[in-house]
Amino acid sequence: MSNKAEDVAMTAVEKRGWVPKLRFPEFQDAGEWEEKTLDDIAVFFKGKGVSKSDVDLQGETPCIRYGELYTIYDEVVRTVISKTKLPSSELFLSQKNDVLVPSSGETKIDIAKASCVLLDDVALGGDLNVLRPNENGIFLSYMLNGSCKTEIAKKAQGDTVVHLYAGQLKQLDVIVPKESEQQKIADCLSSIDELITLEAQKLDTLKTHKKGLMQQLFPTEGETLPKLRFPEFRDAGEWDECKLVEVSDFIKERVSLEQLTLVNYVSTENILPDYGGVTTASKLPPSGAATRFKKDDILISNIRPYLKKIWFSSKDGGASNDVVVIRSKTKVSNKYLACLLKSDEFISYVMKGAKGVKMPRGDISLMQEYPLALPSHPEQQKIADCLSSLDELVTLEAQKLDTLKAHKKGLMQQLFPALDEVQG
Repeated sequence: MSNKAEDVAMTAVEKRGWVPKLRFPEFQDAGEWEEKTLDDIAVFFKGKGVSKSDVDLQGETPCIRYGELYTIYDEVVRTVISKTKLPSSELFLSQKNDVLVPSSGETKIDIAKASCVLLDDVALGGDLNVLRPNENGIFLSYMLNGSCKTEIAKKAQGDTVVHLYAGQLKQLDVIVPKESEQQKIADCLSSIDELITLEAQKLDTLKTHKKGLMQQLFPTEGETLPKLRFPEFRDAGEWDECKLVEVSDFIKERVSLEQLTLVNYVSTENILPDYGGVTTASKLPPSGAATRFKKDDILISNIRPYLKKIWFSSKDGGASNDVVVIRSKTKVSNKYLACLLKSDEFISYVMKGAKGVKMPRGDISLMQEYPLALPSHPEQQKIADCLSSLDELVTLEAQKLDTLKAHKKGLMQQLFPALDEVQG
């Protein structure tokens, strides 16, 4: 019977040299991947300077600040958005194939983010760890964002502000195949990212088109006629002006928790942002009651209104106390009212009266005063049908985008050996 030390040694041997679950045919017999540390495969540097005030679109030198890794760039950086006028002598400049990892952030999992820069002479700002690898930088970037993400997060330090230093990253164990297999994986994932980018552009184009159409189909502030009108209504006269509270009810009716399930309960957590609908709730409240809503009511998350969490309900159910439930009266079509409220104009209006900094809440009394312009019911229906058809296209494109992202995530889980297994 083996002793404990021998068991540990055996486990270590068994854990060495892993291969991924999914491998391209030409590499099926290419052998095991090699276990190394980041210190073995990259030279580490630190970014320099480039504060927010140093960014100047009239500058000549492209630059990347650490915050942009969270908001703009994904695994591969082919085009740089920002520029600076700072002299090159005060900057740290990139070399093609550099991999960037932020050295500070808000959460440990968020800081576990990597981007490969495919450009020379980009100014890399402070709070950036710069890895100059002797391996394929694109491959390394995908690996750090995939199988290594959790392990990177474990090495980050801090709570309110999280830090990740070069000394910690250098110790990270990674598993790498031969250069040709790295390139194949990088090319595969890059091609999926290109498709994701194209779908995202299509989605943005549809949203922009809808926004522009709404600006034409509804009168601007102070006007009683829209700029664009369907032919059959061009001689139908001016629209009526009113306030939201005059054409709708703000529902206060309650429903007991016994009547609710995860399927028909709606809270601020399961209304999707950017007018994206709802998902199944993850939990019900432990006690109390909820606001009863019906099919065709309009539900508005009243926490952080700028997230645009507004849903035109497709069923009956109950909503949490932080969700405003609005029901149209006979003067206004429920679909038309939903189109009016699922708009950036309404969100901007609510945000003007929102109270609080970290978790702003809309002022319901101000919401009730929101000014509306109403045409006849047939014209309301025509406008609502037009915009609803665009919403359906937006939803389809969003679903395509989500499917591609899920496919990429699944591929990354299959194409890289799991780091926690190697380090086990």
